[in-house]
Amino acid sequence: MFLSTNTCDGKGECIKHCPTKAIRLINGKAFSCLTCGICYQNCPNGAIFINSYGGYVIDRAKCNGCGICMYNCPTNNIHIDDGIVYGICSRCGVCSEVCPSRIDGSELTKERQINFIESMKILLPDYDNIPRKSNKINEVSRGFFTTDLDKCILCGRCSQYCPTSAIKVTLDRDEGICSGCRICADVCPNDSINKNQIINKSTCTLCLNCMKACPHNAISLEDFELTVNKLNQKPAGSIVSCLNCGLCADLCENESLQSIDNKLRYDPTKDIDNNHDVTIAKCPVSSLHIDGEMFVYDEFNDDEFNTLAGFCVSCGNCVRVCDVNARVYKVATWDGSIGDDCISCGICAEVCPKDAITLYRGTISVDLEKCIFCENCGTHCPVGAIPKNTMYKAEIKDGFTLIDQKLCMHCGLCHKVCPYEAIDEFNGNYIVDEEKCTHCGACKNSCPANAFIFERTFKDSTEGI
Repeated sequence: MFLSTNTCDGKGECIKHCPTKAIRLINGKAFSCLTCGICYQNCPNGAIFINSYGGYVIDRAKCNGCGICMYNCPTNNIHIDDGIVYGICSRCGVCSEVCPSRIDGSELTKERQINFIESMKILLPDYDNIPRKSNKINEVSRGFFTTDLDKCILCGRCSQYCPTSAIKVTLDRDEGICSGCRICADVCPNDSINKNQIINKSTCTLCLNCMKACPHNAISLEDFELTVNKLNQKPAGSIVSCLNCGLCADLCENESLQSIDNKLRYDPTKDIDNNHDVTIAKCPVSSLHIDGEMFVYDEFNDDEFNTLAGFCVSCGNCVRVCDVNARVYKVATWDGSIGDDCISCGICAEVCPKDAITLYRGTISVDLEKCIFCENCGTHCPVGAIPKNTMYKAEIKDGFTLIDQKLCMHCGLCHKVCPYEAIDEFNGNYIVDEEKCTHCGACKNSCPANAFIFERTFKDSTEGI
């Protein structure tokens, strides 16, 4: 809830700017909807929902104006004008922007919130519904194998030797160019290839082991001589590996994938249905996948099925084979803080698998007791305001953003919050400029009338790595 401090002068600037008419004067002080959720619980049409800010919004396409919310409001804050329900706070934060005496009550302790309510002589039936921040722990942490990007040469040795294909190296160059992985030297039976991928043609037996093992088809044969193509090309690309966050194990319904002592373990004999669509789709770095080459035989159904891959088993083999010391074990921490670039798009709150994020104007609040540090929020943040420990980034591929003029309340919030100036005012109506719109969702999250028809798709996970 948003509250007024004792410095409130009763001029009503917050009342004038509130798009849902959820603020009124009581005893000379501005008082607004408590966001207790009783209207939401009692709406017979399901026309009230909780938005990304933790506030409540009327879905006017579903609302029939029955007034049940108004009759059940413990503070008599809800009213109906011309068939439209007003008086419910969407937690847009406009009031606190226009008046310094308005503060976000979720920043206060529960006791101070209750004292304020009682000072207004208003009865709230259930004090436990008062929203408040959790401050029991200060940070979350996770240990995992990762890459020191300052040392990494993107050779791909770690990827080739990872037993579960949990490391993906993408090179920004064509096939047939040597990456410097030195696997050819590893497999040569008589050491005819050195660590610089130079072939000693006098000792080479043309066994072709190197050609078979080369992951980039960068070794060619001509006139009984082997050549490694285009050595010492400057590396460019990305390396992405499993974060060991344990989300996949948490989502695995058949318990074939589990996190044991913070290490991922997979038992394919328990993977009877072999259905991991949800688990794969939710992987924060899209490393999880079905192995198309590894099969397990099901004796009960007389059938074979592919196994799961792309999760780190913490074997440390990537560290051992990396001769430039770029693969390391790291313990990362996060205290829930973010950068100043937040555009209130709400994507982080949408993709958080544990509902640990509440959106605010220009920032977020993270419930660290719920957070599992999977970094879904960081990888999906379009402006990089949330820190992450991976090169992977989920990019918005396309979308659809349209304002339903029949539902629009013409409050102009969408126009105000759009970080890309993609919403214009035309003859009193607000319209979306499709050429500027990036489908970030900031407008949809700010709309107190649910007037946006909005869809967004991210780049397919297989395209991102």
